[in-house]
Amino acid sequence: MIDIQQLIQTDQHLLLQLNGSDSLFWDGVMWTVSDTKTWIPAAVVLLYVIFKNCKLSQGMLVLLTLALVVLCADQFSSGFCKNYFMRFRPSQEPALTDLVQVVNGYRGGSYGFISSHAANTFAIAVFVSLLIRNGWLAFTMLFWALVPSFSRIYLGVHYPGDIIFGALAGSVIAVIGYVIFLFLQKKWFRNPQYISSQYTGSGFKTSDVCMIQSALLLSFISVIVAGMIVARNSFF
Repeated sequence: MIDIQQLIQTDQHLLLQLNGSDSLFWDGVMWTVSDTKTWIPAAVVLLYVIFKNCKLSQGMLVLLTLALVVLCADQFSSGFCKNYFMRFRPSQEPALTDLVQVVNGYRGGSYGFISSHAANTFAIAVFVSLLIRNGWLAFTMLFWALVPSFSRIYLGVHYPGDIIFGALAGSVIAVIGYVIFLFLQKKWFRNPQYISSQYTGSGFKTSDVCMIQSALLLSFISVIVAGMIVARNSFF
């Protein structure tokens, strides 16, 4: 039989081990990683690659399905789970408020189970990985989803359990969305098979896939630079 209280205590213990670092550099990095605006340039590149490799109507189907996947992940995590379980964020938990380190005074809303950041990022990562079907891109996308998800623990606004279940929920929703997308694509569009090394299994040019990876890499570099700037400005 599962001991819920033991799981909660373990979750709290892990949170206190992973939360904060007393480093201004890492504070800046994690704050920037957690900011959705950081990833807008990479999102623009992703959309460009999708429409470059798909017909307009097919690209619109991809975009609509992806938007619905993210909407469902966000509403399930924030609209349903947080209000249903009503589990305080660690930054809002009365017994932990003096122990949890926060950055820039940010504590988030009252409830944190499950993490919408984790649900949304993993929903995007899994759907895009299934859509494009390239192993290296899948690794890159999942790594990208993991980093901002971890940042929420660092910032003290989510427990590891919030992240794990958020990631699972987002992944499941992405798989369901992709299955629906496949059904509609087979019904409405011709779907040729690609065997050339210049294309992925779903017909995306590998050179275009590299563009997505490069955009994410540049975004990570900008995150590191932001952390350095925050640390430098705090000393001068």
